[in-house]
Amino acid sequence: MSQDSTNGPAPTTRKLAVRRRREIVAVLLFSGGPIFESSIPLSVFGIDRQDAGVPRYRLLVCAGEDDPLRTTGGLELSAPHGLEALSRAGTVVVPAWRSITHAPPPAALEALRRAHQEGARIIGLCTGSFVLAAAGLLDGRPATTHWMYAPTLAKRYPAVHVDPRELFVDDGDILTSAGTAAGIDLCLHVVRTDHGAEAAGALARRLVVPPRRTLEPAQPRGLDRSLPEEIGADPLAEVVAWALEHLHEQFDVETLAARAYMSRRTFDRRFRSLTGSAPLQWLITQRVLQAQRLLETSDYSVDEVAGRCGFRSPVALRGHFRRQLGASPAAYRSAYRARRPDDTGGDAEARIPEARKAAAAAAAAAEREGTPEAPPAGDESPDGVTGAVERPAAGGLAEPDPWSPRLPQQRGRGWRASP
Repeated sequence: MSQDSTNGPAPTTRKLAVRRRREIVAVLLFSGGPIFESSIPLSVFGIDRQDAGVPRYRLLVCAGEDDPLRTTGGLELSAPHGLEALSRAGTVVVPAWRSITHAPPPAALEALRRAHQEGARIIGLCTGSFVLAAAGLLDGRPATTHWMYAPTLAKRYPAVHVDPRELFVDDGDILTSAGTAAGIDLCLHVVRTDHGAEAAGALARRLVVPPRRTLEPAQPRGLDRSLPEEIGADPLAEVVAWALEHLHEQFDVETLAARAYMSRRTFDRRFRSLTGSAPLQWLITQRVLQAQRLLETSDYSVDEVAGRCGFRSPVALRGHFRRQLGASPAAYRSAYRARRPDDTGGDAEARIPEARKAAAAAAAAAEREGTPEAPPAGDESPDGVTGAVERPAAGGLAEPDPWSPRLPQQRGRGWRASP
């Protein structure tokens, strides 16, 4: 589901400068950007598909810094254009940024600001939203990014109204998308806006993707074990791998910090810099994900599932499970089993994600209509702390759970971090 500006003031769209053309699309690449995300706008806007009824765009691939640009797997790219080519584009796409902890090059930020001032449409896909935010283009506007990085975007740029629940956000001349697949959704939306639903549908058929995806209100957030690629070369990778292998044990963040030979404060800071989330927040998500799998594949009771996922009590499991998936563990299991794929035929494994989504949505809907389990008196973190989702390190402030229903400073459907 895309978000437009109906929840706030209408966006201002500047008149396009004479030398710029809307059909000219500049894709701004940086060294260290993932190749898959970078290829999305190249595939959508850079291939002539007029024979399929898709109007043609003119693509300019631009380097945001000096060549060569290193990407996934050590590949090196050489862009045919530099920042000067942005002066001709009516649409500028930033498909990715190499690290949410690094500042983009000042020259690239200035080129983006100039393009926007001259009426160009600016698009940030996934972590590309961080580049737009660094340029000041998202101040006072709704925006989105990958759900894992949304808390960091909101905290680092408090003037941005971050909404991690959207596939993409169209705010007129500034557009942003969530994760990788949502980048395709946003690019198709741009084609639909420029040339109509028929052209976007023809392109979607060529790409073999749905012409328009939506996120229903009851649909659960995606939970996975995703971590930024750069953590693989970091000493913390071993600690993360150990944590994933020992989720059935009761350990806390202090245990992980000790395994990394760091103080709790240093470990928190290092983990946040690599992943964009607090270590306890990440650990709780992994435990909930493990519980989700056990509820799907085993006959363990909810109490047994809690113990096998490292929660010290079923109350803690129920609280965190309901917060992240919108339903109690028992309701989720019942709904999943009623909708799970037939394992005796077809590609059952490929249909499991859809069964999970349907189960969580059905369970949440059933709880809203019926009588849910009694809510826990307080949430319990994996290390036994009740009533709080994150415990502060010595001398530091606790980071609130960004997925809690208590979202601060609401603006429309978005949210931003408390100062």
